[in-house]
Amino acid sequence: MIYIVYFTIIRAGSFVNSPYNKRQDLFAETVVRGDIVDRNGNVLAETLVADDGTETRNYPYGSVFAHVIGYSDTELGKTGLESVENFELLTSNAFFVEKIQNEFSGEKNMGDTVVTTLDADLQQAAYDALGDNKGAVIVMEADTGKILAMVSKPTFDPNEIRANWETLNSDEENSPLLNRATNGSYAPGSSFKVVTTLAFMRQNSNYADYTYDCTGGITVGDTTIHCAGGSVHGHEDLESSLANSCNASFSNIGLSLNIPEYRKTAEDLLFNESLPGVLDYTKSSFTLTEDSGSAEVMMTAMGQGNTMVSPYHMALITQAIANGGTLMEPYLVDSVTNYTGSEVRKNVPKSYRRLMTSEEAAQLKEYMTAVVEEGTASVLSGKSYTVAGKTGTAEYSMSDKDRTHSWFIGFTNVDDPELVITVITEGSDGSASGRAVSLAGQILDSYYN
Repeated sequence: MIYIVYFTIIRAGSFVNSPYNKRQDLFAETVVRGDIVDRNGNVLAETLVADDGTETRNYPYGSVFAHVIGYSDTELGKTGLESVENFELLTSNAFFVEKIQNEFSGEKNMGDTVVTTLDADLQQAAYDALGDNKGAVIVMEADTGKILAMVSKPTFDPNEIRANWETLNSDEENSPLLNRATNGSYAPGSSFKVVTTLAFMRQNSNYADYTYDCTGGITVGDTTIHCAGGSVHGHEDLESSLANSCNASFSNIGLSLNIPEYRKTAEDLLFNESLPGVLDYTKSSFTLTEDSGSAEVMMTAMGQGNTMVSPYHMALITQAIANGGTLMEPYLVDSVTNYTGSEVRKNVPKSYRRLMTSEEAAQLKEYMTAVVEEGTASVLSGKSYTVAGKTGTAEYSMSDKDRTHSWFIGFTNVDDPELVITVITEGSDGSASGRAVSLAGQILDSYYN
């Protein structure tokens, strides 16, 4: 009896949501699939019912929300929130008298409405800013974990998913069906230097006394690492090393670290670990061991090497820094209502895990503020809002080192953080290494202005 109660109360939703559970089809026989809306009530997905009773799933914003909302198709299945919230969308909490009347008259009940945390205006701004770039954008609330925008490009129109399925599914060059925000796996470039900085702080109580004289590069054995653009940064401390994104200094820092402790810091930040959230994601990897050579250590410390991460994961690390070290559980659904708007259930912010101490977060915040005020993200200084962040340029081609991914991670209103933003653009040439920070500025300008 205990198991039956557990199964029906606790596990029912996950079993019903399974694509292998044919009970879903039975739900659809008596319930019209409910709407998915943004936090302001804008309809993101709806079911249109023709006079003859034919039902068509419609996505008013077309490709703008394609990956996060996903699609629902009787032949192709479901993705995104259409899959995650399938149980709620095919459940009707309409007034019981209305349900009884519909049952006797042979009419379908209207499924519940899923009210997301997404903001259609912010999503559109991110979609427009990303333009023709391959890449992803994630925007979250710093203190709650609410995901306000999640864009991935190239994209697709879920209204035409069945008609274009063969083309979309065979396009290996662009992978339009891939949600790059959560399933993309990239070298983090210099955005990873916040992790290396934290590791150095933990291993050196006198980290504020760190100094390094940058001559534009560093050579150890047969390996030489240059600073971006051949820059010579001169005398630096830890803050200016991060602000200027000095590769030589961070390679030097990496060589000084205790590798097992470095690895522990990375894993404290959820590398090689499971991530919270409801959408499918790719686990990030940190591969340094005590047997790693100096070249690999130097490359890893500056964000290259074998380290791989998703934009989603970098957003979570940034959110924890902005929130005083505590990672809030990220979520996409604010509430579920019946079709008339009466609330069925409500999600509330909750802490997931403390990734660092409040003192460590405050210090990283200070260093990331310097990145904007005097470093590589200075294009975001002097705005109507304040920003702390970190840029990144990640080489991904062994044959053409000018081919890079461009990163920006950061948060706004530094004294009382509001928005967390992560942007990545794929395949920039060397002259466009700052593209991500520029796009972040466009998105934030649209939000605040």
